Amino acid sequence: MVQASFYSVLFIVLCGYAESCIPHSITVDVPEEIPPGYVVCKVNLEQCGTEELLVATSDPDFKVQVDGTVTASRFTRVPLRGRTFMILVQDGTSLNRVVEVILTHKAGKVSNNGVLRRSKRRWSPLPFLIRENDKPPFPKDVEIVGSDSSVNYTVYYVISGPGVTEDPVDLFSINPKTGMVRVNRPVDREQYSQIIFQVRAYNEQNRFETDRPLYITVNVQDENDNAPEFTGPMDFSVLEQSNAGTQVGIINATDRDDPTTIHTKIRHKILNNQNIFSIDPRSGMLSTATTVLDREAQAVHFVPLEIRDMDGDPKGLFSTATATVTLLDINDNPPVFSSTSYKASIDENAADVMVLRLPVDDKDLVNTPNWRAQYFITKGNETGNFRIDTDPKTNEGLLRVVKPFDYEKTKNAKLEVTAQNEAKLEGTNAKWATVPVDLTVRDVDEGPEFRPQNLVISVKEDVPKGTSIGTYTAIDPDTDTSKGIRYYKQSDPALWTEIVEATGEIRTTGTLDREATFVKNGTYNVTVKAIDETKKSSTGTITLRIEDVNDNVPEVIKKDLILCETNQKLGTAIVEAQDRDGPPFSAPFTFQLGSADGKWQLTDIKNTSAVLVPAQDLPKGQYEVPLTIKDLQGQGKEQTVNVKICHCVKEACSSQDSSRVLGRLGFLALLLPLLLLALLALLLMFTCTTKKDKILMDDASGGMLLKSNTEGPGDEVSAGIVPSSVVDGSLKGSHVGKTNGTLQPTWTQSLGAGAGAGAGVGAGVGTGIYSNSGVLKEEMDQLDYAGQFNLHTWKTNGRFLDQKLTYFFTEDEDRYANDLLRTYGYEGQGSLAGSVGCCSEMGDDQGLGFLDSLGPKFRTLADVCTKK
Repeated sequence: MVQASFYSVLFIVLCGYAESCIPHSITVDVPEEIPPGYVVCKVNLEQCGTEELLVATSDPDFKVQVDGTVTASRFTRVPLRGRTFMILVQDGTSLNRVVEVILTHKAGKVSNNGVLRRSKRRWSPLPFLIRENDKPPFPKDVEIVGSDSSVNYTVYYVISGPGVTEDPVDLFSINPKTGMVRVNRPVDREQYSQIIFQVRAYNEQNRFETDRPLYITVNVQDENDNAPEFTGPMDFSVLEQSNAGTQVGIINATDRDDPTTIHTKIRHKILNNQNIFSIDPRSGMLSTATTVLDREAQAVHFVPLEIRDMDGDPKGLFSTATATVTLLDINDNPPVFSSTSYKASIDENAADVMVLRLPVDDKDLVNTPNWRAQYFITKGNETGNFRIDTDPKTNEGLLRVVKPFDYEKTKNAKLEVTAQNEAKLEGTNAKWATVPVDLTVRDVDEGPEFRPQNLVISVKEDVPKGTSIGTYTAIDPDTDTSKGIRYYKQSDPALWTEIVEATGEIRTTGTLDREATFVKNGTYNVTVKAIDETKKSSTGTITLRIEDVNDNVPEVIKKDLILCETNQKLGTAIVEAQDRDGPPFSAPFTFQLGSADGKWQLTDIKNTSAVLVPAQDLPKGQYEVPLTIKDLQGQGKEQTVNVKICHCVKEACSSQDSSRVLGRLGFLALLLPLLLLALLALLLMFTCTTKKDKILMDDASGGMLLKSNTEGPGDEVSAGIVPSSVVDGSLKGSHVGKTNGTLQPTWTQSLGAGAGAGAGVGAGVGTGIYSNSGVLKEEMDQLDYAGQFNLHTWKTNGRFLDQKLTYFFTEDEDRYANDLLRTYGYEGQGSLAGSVGCCSEMGDDQGLGFLDSLGPKFRTLADVCTKK
């Protein structure tokens, strides 16, 4: 019963009350299991007329055809307590009718005859209707409900649910005896449009429920008690001068009444009749109705609107509001000058001066491109004396003179000025405005004026002192003469000129030098000041264009050159020259070698340079090469270029160029000073430990071992004597002479000279051995010729060692000067072999190629040391 009542309520909501042409309910016996397509029953619809009917069921397990036949749409089970659903019938008059179909079955009984069987009427009333906002008195009777069980029992009725025990509480009540449902107060449909409550029937005797519960649906009938309301924005905008029919915006409205009734059918209306705007009555679209909307005449329009329900019926409820339409600006108004013409005046010689303001009026929106003005001088400014700008605050035109006027040349200027906007004109046939401007130039007392302002004078640079090179005068513009004007020199950096005060004559006071630093690009400027009788002044410039003469010869730019040897290949040295004179007194130059003994030659001679290369194999060292360089006119002089031949590292001479790995000859050459020092030490020991009676020798060979006395028993000291050689003070050309296969000493200096010629260690040794002692002299007088010969041999050796040590303590390009004694911690500069010098790589068997270029002096010494 609960399920059947629920479906009944669902369909009754859509139905209105009308006399029935079909039964209110049908009871059909069906099997417990109903297959798809099973014909349940057929409702007779012929009594409802011949108009087209719409039929439907509330249960998706069943479907109804237009002729009223009800069939199962899918497999369905019917419980023992039965099953109920509704059939809704709607005709062409929109009247709704409902048939309640009650399915029952008995166990084991199957019926599929589809015969329509009527049963006794059960309590199943149509939905009740009440009016909203009903007038008193209350309570008011609504409808009677009754149960079929009242035939067999004395029953009473109880209601519950919404409208009774739930909100809205106590809206409805029921007479428990008669089943009359009553409404107790007015109800608002907008708050409660439909209320469904439950009715139960009980036996008065034992309070047993005699029937299944029934759900009662109460529909609240709408009353037009709500006026339509405006919703959404009411502010709109549209361009001025838009075409008629241009959409402005939609006016939205709503109504709280029943949307299925005419109570919510709204019509829109404009209350005034100005024919400026129009509105669609149903959609509410607001549009323009004219093409003459002018923002400058009226920028904002207020449109009064009315919305009325009941489809605009005069009895319908309505609301009013005002829509605001703002017109957007277009540039339909050009700027207009406040006056038809303008006049102004200005002093001559005045510059960067504002002479006039040109105000304009523009009706367009302020501070927009439609309003901001731009000014143009369309006539009269061919000489560029004027400029016109826009004042950003006032929008006025500011006329300025940027180039001064000369009254004597121009007394009046006539201009034509046009004003435009930043934006283009639209929506109008107007043109840009133009106004004439008449400018008068006022005469003022002017100072003198140099004509020309810059005087150019050509003069040779070797003109004598006091030479008149020209005249520079000024003119009074008012009198057009030079009367009463005095001239003074204002600027002369080199003090080369003077100007005669009364006449403006220019004379030289010094020798003009085109190559001086004061001269730029062959020109020299002198500034002259002219002062008239009224103390007014002006300045002018004299530009001396100094003509060149051939007073300079080519000079070598860099006289110290380096000739690099890289990978056993000798490079080239480039000799570059420059001549301070200009063409034709300078390049191209002529290069010639001086007295160079055929060692050098010039190649690849260009305008200002030549390549210097050795003409033969030259050893490393410093060379002076004489060159004669002449300019195009044949003037020049001989100059000396210093060329250094060396081994280079990164295009620079290596500071340790001689510290490379030594070959056999170099190794012997470096060991020679050490051997000499060792021999000197042996001589000292021999001198100190040998008695005078043992100095005499058996022969005078000079190359024998001497036997000396010993200071201790059994000790014997031997000393080797180095071969004597010719010493000339610089060790140049030293040699050992041979006579009959025996070494013979050659004497060139005395004992005293040999003792005092050394320095450093050598000097000390000479002094210690050959001191002027009386004892030694007395003993030397007793020596025979053989002893004197040996003593002289030692003196010669000492002299040789002194000079050799002195030589090794000097710097020279032709020897290995970098292997000098150094203080502790000296690491060398650029040495490839480190701080140890040449001795650090004695174990290396590599050849010493650098010894081949040490020069003839060292080669001679190497040859002496290697002779067998």
